[in-house]
Amino acid sequence: MDRFTINVPCHFGLEAPLKREIFDLGYDVTEVTDGRVSFIGDAEAVCRANIHIRAGERILIEIGRFTATTFEELFQGIKSLPWEKYIPKDGKFWVTKATSVKSKLFSLTDIQSITKKAMVERMKSFYGIDWFKEDGNDYPVRIFILKDEVVVTLDTTGQPLHKRGYRTYTSKAPLSETMAAALIELTPWHPDRILVDPFCGSGTFLIEAAMMAAGIAPGLNRDFTAMDWTNIIDPKLWKDAFDEAREEVDTSVECHLQGFDIDPEMIKIARLNAKNAGVDHMIHFQTRDVAELRHPKKYGFIITNPPYGERLEDKKDLPAIYGNLGKSFAALDSWSMFVITSYENAPVDIGRKADKNRKIYNGMIKTYFYQFLGPKPPKKDKK
Repeated sequence: MDRFTINVPCHFGLEAPLKREIFDLGYDVTEVTDGRVSFIGDAEAVCRANIHIRAGERILIEIGRFTATTFEELFQGIKSLPWEKYIPKDGKFWVTKATSVKSKLFSLTDIQSITKKAMVERMKSFYGIDWFKEDGNDYPVRIFILKDEVVVTLDTTGQPLHKRGYRTYTSKAPLSETMAAALIELTPWHPDRILVDPFCGSGTFLIEAAMMAAGIAPGLNRDFTAMDWTNIIDPKLWKDAFDEAREEVDTSVECHLQGFDIDPEMIKIARLNAKNAGVDHMIHFQTRDVAELRHPKKYGFIITNPPYGERLEDKKDLPAIYGNLGKSFAALDSWSMFVITSYENAPVDIGRKADKNRKIYNGMIKTYFYQFLGPKPPKKDKK
């Protein structure tokens, strides 16, 4: 079975949890760069990564890489790649996205059109035809150019991995499913510990945590573009990968997951999303203000994405919101709290300096993942 270099892009700052997921799947990581983790795998790895990866955005097969500082070098580099090995005569192929950073080639539309022309020239000579109908399956291409190094990939995923299929409804500024999962993985939370999100919105943090606890693979209930690539991936490999994922599911696991929001409409949406994900019985949602957050048990976790004033008129409310969050957290003996926000004054208003702070880019928005660490629970007596 052929082996590929497989690239998995992610949000900047979330490479560590993605790397851990790849290791847990049994593959060796070969490269970690800003916003991307790479590993070596075969066709089976493509299937399993699409189904199981929580923190990545796509699973890309690397077709090749080369240096190009002129469009002629780009054309010749693309033309030299073995496209006929991946794309059949009737395949529909196009450059769905190109990015260029710190490179001499920066016109994205030119990069896309020249790549397409070079692919056609290569395949014309191989298939012995001058025109392609492109009425077959989709083979989307993605080009990344960084400091004049061109990385050429095929997108096996299609709709990005954060499209789990459960989130029919969202809040005004929803956190993506992939980011929510990765942030949870950056904490010491474990399914036997209490987890509360006092600004739960559409419920993404809690639904992702419930899916982790129940062993529900994030891609279990969706399709992927490469499922039609019978010339590259045997359909049996997809079937086996989905069967493997289904065997790992256990929704009877006991969890302590609670979501609060001041907006009753958001609580309704969160419940619907949890039901779509098959984990509604694992999460307790309730309309409640953060100032009313209380819990009798110790060693719990708050993981949350509070408002951060998307509109100018909302910013005046932030000190009170974060102040109430800080007061509620201070009253929770031995708890830990993890807050993702772009509001830079958050620790001041919360009333406590963060023990750790990680900078994460949510799209183009610079955010901070503030970590307020409580004590570890005492070890259980093995007797």
